[in-house]
Amino acid sequence: MRAFTYERATSVEGAAKAAASNSQAKFIAGGTNLLDLMKLEIETPTHLIDVNGLGLDEIETTSDGGLRIGALVRNTDLASNETVRGDYGVLSRALLAGASGQLRNKATTAGNLLQRTRCPYFYDTNQPCNKRQPGSGCSAFGGFSRQHAVVGGSVTCIATHPSDMAVSMRTLDAVVETVKPDGIKRSIQIADFYRLPGETPHLETVLEAGEFITAVTLPPPIGGKHIYRKVRDRASYAFALVSIAAVIQPDGTGRIAVGGVAHKPWRVEAAETELPKGAKAVVSILLGDARPTEQNKFKVDLVERTLGAVISEARG
Repeated sequence: MRAFTYERATSVEGAAKAAASNSQAKFIAGGTNLLDLMKLEIETPTHLIDVNGLGLDEIETTSDGGLRIGALVRNTDLASNETVRGDYGVLSRALLAGASGQLRNKATTAGNLLQRTRCPYFYDTNQPCNKRQPGSGCSAFGGFSRQHAVVGGSVTCIATHPSDMAVSMRTLDAVVETVKPDGIKRSIQIADFYRLPGETPHLETVLEAGEFITAVTLPPPIGGKHIYRKVRDRASYAFALVSIAAVIQPDGTGRIAVGGVAHKPWRVEAAETELPKGAKAVVSILLGDARPTEQNKFKVDLVERTLGAVISEARG
């Protein structure tokens, strides 16, 4: 790990300004992803801004009946919150499927959204990776691509986003609240928060330099059956080959988002209109533009089978 300087932020605005003034600075809270990346010299910040003292660790009901989750709420506290468990069960289930208890005790809401891909070529600094070093190439093409994206990728990157929580929040139409270094606040629909790789896979979100996440807001509860199903190579806290976050209503309509198949949580609202017809009809639209490799083409069938199981569970 390379040497770095450190400061404790005393205000949100101060943290954002400090980050904007130093392009090599990073925010740190739980550090469950960043510290690993620093040890491997994938991330090499020269300055860390500790934001743990900013008090953004509350879960509050909003005036319209929704829920506001502070950026520093730990995953354990979020998953066990009575309101989350009762009204946003898909979120609680996704968090519990996402990591061990020890990691959930440290990981934060904002950090979970911002965690970086677990692509093995991203983690291997001896291999070319456009996400880690723009313009160097993508080793997944022609390499081992079983875990990689089948939809939404580009010629520069086919990595997948690892967050379980983000998939459930995409189903719930969450909104990410931020503050820029100049004090301007933004509310970003999670549908617009993540970028597809295109020609710039190293740019993963729409956040600007120094922009700081303060909270995530959930709309009022939508009822229905909340299900999070994660298919992985081993049962003990592996990242998803495929995951499905679903909220299914009694009449068979609902919402679904899929993890493990794209550079971001994958949801196509037009596909959801086919839910009453069954999984095959949904997947024909949801993954209609899929371009899998020979090694991961099984994911298309796996999404259909997993969604079929989710629909069956919702129907009882």
